[in-house]
Amino acid sequence: MLFKIILSLVNLFTVTAVMAQQSDFSEKSAEFDLEPSIIENSPVIREWIKEIPDVSDKIIHQPSFRTRYRLGYTEFPSNKNSGGFFVGVEDIFIGNTPLTFSAKYSQDLSNSDRPQFDRLSVGANLQYYLLPLGSYVNIAPVLGYRYIETAGYNTGGVNVGVRLGLIFSPQGAGDIFITQSFVSPTGNEEVGITEINVGYAVTKNLRLATEIGWQNSIKQNDSQISVGFEWMR
Repeated sequence: MLFKIILSLVNLFTVTAVMAQQSDFSEKSAEFDLEPSIIENSPVIREWIKEIPDVSDKIIHQPSFRTRYRLGYTEFPSNKNSGGFFVGVEDIFIGNTPLTFSAKYSQDLSNSDRPQFDRLSVGANLQYYLLPLGSYVNIAPVLGYRYIETAGYNTGGVNVGVRLGLIFSPQGAGDIFITQSFVSPTGNEEVGITEINVGYAVTKNLRLATEIGWQNSIKQNDSQISVGFEWMR
């Protein structure tokens, strides 16, 4: 008997809550001249009705791009099209700041039993984005370290440059990042590196990515093409 009374009270409370919500939707729909079903099925409209968000604050502090963990296949056309792999991470945000950390490792696998690789590149950088993080265009100075090894030479040192981000759709759905940097600038072993990375989301957290890179030095010019996946956090 007691169980039936409790069950009846729960049902009554549920029906009352649903009717109150529908009544609220009806009032809001009349206020905003919208169909109740539109408000009911739109989380964005419900959020705006409940409280108007601070759009300017979101533009400044909510990034239009996300941290990306990368893995895939890479090929070196300048080294007889030898193939290999790359792994890395892009834009780990350091606290609630526009400062991010990136790192990447790539190598060929054609002669992996040799003490020296035909192509190897490893490096880590810090980027400090100068424009609001929610912007669809952003620019950042780059500072870090990079080591490069090829069949013709090897070098390593301070890596400085600049990165341009073009965000076509927020939260990582689609973007292009262009980075121009110099390893050991002003030195005899200076290497200029140009990289273009294009990413396109296939799910909420998974993207297809392509990167094209060129290395220019006094001793040798090299190129690299990579295709793989990025997991966004």
